[in-house]
Parts: sequence; C-alpha cells; structure tokens
Amino acid sequence: MDYLLQLAASPTAWVALATLIVMEIVLGIDNLIFISILTNKLPLHNRQRARRIGIGMALILRLGLLSTIAFIVQLTAPVIEILGHAFSWKDMILIAGGLFLLWKATTEIHHSMDPAPEDPKSATSTVTLGFAAAIGQILMLDMVFSIDSIITAVGMTEHLPIMVIAVVVSVLVMLLAADPLAKFINDNPTVVMLALGFLIMIGMTLIAEGFGAHVPKGYVYAAMAFSASIEVLNMMSRRSRQKRVATEV
Repeated sequence: MDYLLQLAASPTAWVALATLIVMEIVLGIDNLIFISILTNKLPLHNRQRARRIGIGMALILRLGLLSTIAFIVQLTAPVIEILGHAFSWKDMILIAGGLFLLWKATTEIHHSMDPAPEDPKSATSTVTLGFAAAIGQILMLDMVFSIDSIITAVGMTEHLPIMVIAVVVSVLVMLLAADPLAKFINDNPTVVMLALGFLIMIGMTLIAEGFGAHVPKGYVYAAMAFSASIEVLNMMSRRSRQKRVATEV
C-alpha cells in the first residue's frame, strides 16, 4: 500500500502513465483495424460479439503477459542464428505475425476485387466456420500485438501498476472505438481498401522489425494519417457531387 501511495504522489509516475497510455492506444490502432475488417466479414448479428470477444482476449493476453514480465524480457534474447543474424523469440513472432498480415490483407484485397459467389445451401456451415475462423485469426494477431505492446511498456517504465493501468485504459478505448470504426469501414467501401493497405504496411513493418531493421512508428502512423486525410477529402468531394446531382434533378 505504501508503494502505491508513493507512486501516486510521484509526478514522474504520472508522466510515465500518460505517455504509456498514449503509446498503448497508438499501438492498439493496428490491432483494432484488423479486428474491424475481419469482423465485418461475418453476418451482422455476429459482428459485435466477435469484436467484444477479440478485444476481451487482447486484454486477457496483455494482463497475462504482464504477470510474466521476467519471461517477456527473455523473449528479446537471441535463440537462433541464421546466416550470421541472431533471432530472438520476439523477432520470430513479429515475422510470423507480419507474414500472416500480408497474407490476410492480400487475400482480402483479392476477394474485394473478385468476390466468389456464395452457395446458399452451405450458408449455415459457412457462418459457423467463419465465426470460429475469425476468432482464431483475431487471437493469433492479438498475441503478436500484445507481445509488442508489453515489451514497449516494459521498456518505458519499471512500475507494474503503471503498466496495468495503461493496458486497461488502452483496451477500454479500443472497446469504445471498435463499433464506430467497424461501422465507418463497412459504410465506406473505399476505406476498406485503404485499411487493407494499412495492414500490408503494418505487416511489412513487423517483418522489418523482426529482421532487426527498426522502423520509427512515427513515420508509419504519419503515413497512415496522411492517407486517411486524403481519403476523407475524397469522401467529402463525392458527397458534394452527389448533392449537386440530387439538386439538379
């Protein structure tokens, strides 16, 4: 209790908490985009439940990893060397997650450009398998993003209560933003392609990080923000043209 009181009275601890919360929210954007795109492929009545389950698992994984900080720190230690380059468990997890994101985003882009016809007779089995597959894929990416998130938290502060609060707050923000973001992506088809492009960029970043090439997150998110702002201008332009056409008619 004395430790918590001393921590609460420390201005440095509050600064660290605020900084870490912002960092965790930013890192959670990648996770949220993936969850939004994936759950939008499910039937309407299953989407919100899948998002809740996916984000809930992200929280459980992050808190579980925080309880094994000693193990998490060891993930950064080299365990194998290939062609003179040492890889840690973290590196291999990031590479695997990046490859999975590249495969998933490329598959979704192909499906968007050339959608396969659905067979009404197999609709029930497709829905069931689709929901299970969606949860499995969300869980896999939750693990990748959670490890990245917790290692970032460990590198920024040594106080476990600060890490726990930052993780809980960031996941709550994800939970609040999940439905509006998913609805926005679903209502704007061009945004889906943009978001898939983001996933490809995130996947390439994860692979680069796994091979030891550090990519400043600021550059990545600046590129995403610029692309998103251009898309917003395009959406405003389309709506303006639609209004003019409706007025002329």
